[in-house]
Amino acid sequence: MVDSKIPGSDRAEMPLSNVHFVNGRPLRGDFPGMAVVDFGMGCFWGVERKFWQLPGVITTAAGYAGGHTAHPTYEEVCSGATGHVEVVRVVHAPKATTFEQLLQTFWENHDPTQGLRQGNDVGEQYRSVIFCCTQEQYDLAVASREVYQARLDAVGLGRITTEIRYPAPPFYYAEEYHQQYLAKNPQGYCGLGGTGVGCPAGLAP
Repeated sequence: MVDSKIPGSDRAEMPLSNVHFVNGRPLRGDFPGMAVVDFGMGCFWGVERKFWQLPGVITTAAGYAGGHTAHPTYEEVCSGATGHVEVVRVVHAPKATTFEQLLQTFWENHDPTQGLRQGNDVGEQYRSVIFCCTQEQYDLAVASREVYQARLDAVGLGRITTEIRYPAPPFYYAEEYHQQYLAKNPQGYCGLGGTGVGCPAGLAP
């Protein structure tokens, strides 16, 4: 039986090769002139692949965020005792891919009404989140949530449960084998799936 809460630790950050398996760029470091945002929308394997395929995305990384345990392991996150979400860090060139375009990908490729689950994946680590690194990102994310909720209302779907937070909580990199998992394991599990309701690229109602 696990404790109801795994406390923070003084462990070192997760050791990584720091090379993106798909594009060869660093997973972590400084990215001058680039924008950073963390998305949670279910199992991070499929989510990361969805974002690394977008033009203008410089690098992606799987990780954990939103909880209270520093440098958690995958097993700890899956226990439900850390409060963390499986998230993907997206670093992008704003002039090549706008934040609004990232939001469109986010809303259209999962079901943000499911609370603490995503499809068959059940648990708080699969909840829908947007962790923003700037006030502008936060404002755009909140506006897009209102626009997309109107689209869902029009077809009789539920209320969006997505947590949008600024400033973003600490991001902890996941283990090496999780990074770009579906590029390393092309037949691996991907639970990504949307509602079938499109989201406008712009935020005007």
